[in-house]
Amino acid sequence: MRQLKGGKQKESSKEKKQRKKEQAEIQKQVKTIVVPALCVMFVFIVVYVYLKTRPASYAMD
Repeated sequence: MRQLKGGKQKESSKEKKQRKKEQAEIQKQVKTIVVPALCVMFVFIVVYVYLKTRPASYAMD
């Protein structure tokens, strides 16, 4: 493997493919885990704010 300036080794095509595959897996995890979790948290915050700011109901006796 050829040494580049600064002591870094040049990335082989096999390593490059592996790195791209790992990046694709990370993007897939973001779409399947992080985005839905953020949506659920957003919904809870909206419901909480709605419940805390709605006018109090008055009892008619």
